[in-house]
Amino acid sequence: MNQTKHRKHRHNGAEDRQSRARPKEPPDAEDRYATGEQNGHARTPQRGVPTHPPVRSVAVWGPIAAVTVLAFLVTIGVWRRVQERGQEKAFTKQATQLEVNVVSAQRDRKPKDLILPGTFQAFKETTIYPRANGYVKDWKVDIGDNVKEGQLLAEIETPEVDQQLAQAKANYDIAKVTADRWRDLVEKKVVSAQENDEKQKAAEAARANLEQLQKTQGFKEIVAPFGGSISARNIDVGTLVTAGTGNAGTPLFRIVQSDPLRVYVYVPQTNAPSMHEGLATKILVQEFPGQDFDGTVTRTAGALDPQSRTMQVEVQVPNHEGKLYAGMYGQVKFLLVDENAPIVVPANAFLFRTEGPQVAILVNENRIHWQNIHVGRDFGTNLEVLDGLTENTKVVINPTDDLHEGIQVQVKPTEKPKG
Repeated sequence: MNQTKHRKHRHNGAEDRQSRARPKEPPDAEDRYATGEQNGHARTPQRGVPTHPPVRSVAVWGPIAAVTVLAFLVTIGVWRRVQERGQEKAFTKQATQLEVNVVSAQRDRKPKDLILPGTFQAFKETTIYPRANGYVKDWKVDIGDNVKEGQLLAEIETPEVDQQLAQAKANYDIAKVTADRWRDLVEKKVVSAQENDEKQKAAEAARANLEQLQKTQGFKEIVAPFGGSISARNIDVGTLVTAGTGNAGTPLFRIVQSDPLRVYVYVPQTNAPSMHEGLATKILVQEFPGQDFDGTVTRTAGALDPQSRTMQVEVQVPNHEGKLYAGMYGQVKFLLVDENAPIVVPANAFLFRTEGPQVAILVNENRIHWQNIHVGRDFGTNLEVLDGLTENTKVVINPTDDLHEGIQVQVKPTEKPKG
């Protein structure tokens, strides 16, 4: 009996300790236990495994942290995508922009060779005619001979002039004697002053006629008017010659001075402004390959021929060695630099469109603008632009129909020459 009470007391004490040690369960748990017990399913606690209620902080903050992390990851992903799209747009824009080659419009100031044909002419050249009628008594020089100024070339016999001179001398003597006699008579008042004046003037006329015939007799000697060489002899001993020039006279000799020589060329209108006195030139002659001769512009016509639109220019060429001859054909090479030269662009930059001749130029931010131009001369690889372009304007080479007005393009880098 006492043992039974003692066990019961121990059992109650153990239950009290368990009840104090076990936390208080929520009401719903008690309901569940009660319901279970009512349904005949008594909850049997497991030994050694403590039972705890769920923690409220984990249940609340866990989803918040997960959502925060997810939002952060989504933000990073969106930012990356935006960056990638921006790069893709830039790459796509760069890839879709047309690439073009450009050149700068420049004035063609490079020295240019202007080669024009011309014929050598003697610096001095003339045909010698007699000034008195007669016969050739003798000739002193022949073709190819060099002569000096005043040198005797030929002699002419002039019998008619000699006779006229003798008669003129006699007439003058008579007139002079008569004039002297009448001068004495007028002093004595034997004759009138009028008659005396007539005699004095008659004597003066006779003297003038005598002097003229004396000079004509001096023309019997033919002399060189200047130094040079004899290029033609048209007479022989006994040839009858007639005074005069051209068809009226008989040509005796032809004399030329070939040091220096002259070359006359006709310069086109476009190059005429570049011609000036003292401009150095080179003379080319086919008979002397690989050799040129120096020349200098000495004078220009100062006006253009309205028919040919050219200006005559004289070039003097020293000929001390006598290699060149009057009448030879040659070429005069001018080295010209035109500071006001027109602008030139490559021929492959030009298009003839419905608006007329145009070139594609680059304006603000490498945008295309189709510029109307006025084309001048065609040099083959280049075109002369008279109007529409300024110097250093960027012009597109080989423009295509894809280059619409205002589109932005990329300029291809200029390749540097190797080496």
